[in-house]
Amino acid sequence: MDLTTSYPRSVRDEFAGVVMLGRATDKGRALAAGTNGEYRYNCPMDQAIFGFLGIDSETYFAKLEQLDDVRLEAWVKENYVSQKSQAEIVAWNAQFLQRGPAPGSDSEQYFLELRNQVAPERTDVTNWPDLLDLDEKRQVPVRVKA
Repeated sequence: MDLTTSYPRSVRDEFAGVVMLGRATDKGRALAAGTNGEYRYNCPMDQAIFGFLGIDSETYFAKLEQLDDVRLEAWVKENYVSQKSQAEIVAWNAQFLQRGPAPGSDSEQYFLELRNQVAPERTDVTNWPDLLDLDEKRQVPVRVKA
């Protein structure tokens, strides 16, 4: 995985049935290869998925260095996803895909700066998954505010 020439998976792409984990995996593989570029493994979004599943980031990193995606996904399902109900997984995925910066925080300031660089006209983009997809040239539907 060379993240100096390509993008990691979208936050939305499920790995072991969970959003964000595939992206964390790609960033970890790139870090191991020394090709992570601007991407950071174990960032706050990675920490959220590891926390939800109860996976230690260093343990996960060691496993992703040892296993291909098929075997890594099976290991995650057997040891971590199986400990969650389907309802918990569905609810977490939905909530995570709406994850945005806290109003008035430094994170919000950073978010707005990045959004203004990437797509200043997209004021409908208020969550990290949409912003990351925009930044990585993926299609993001226009959201109508209620």
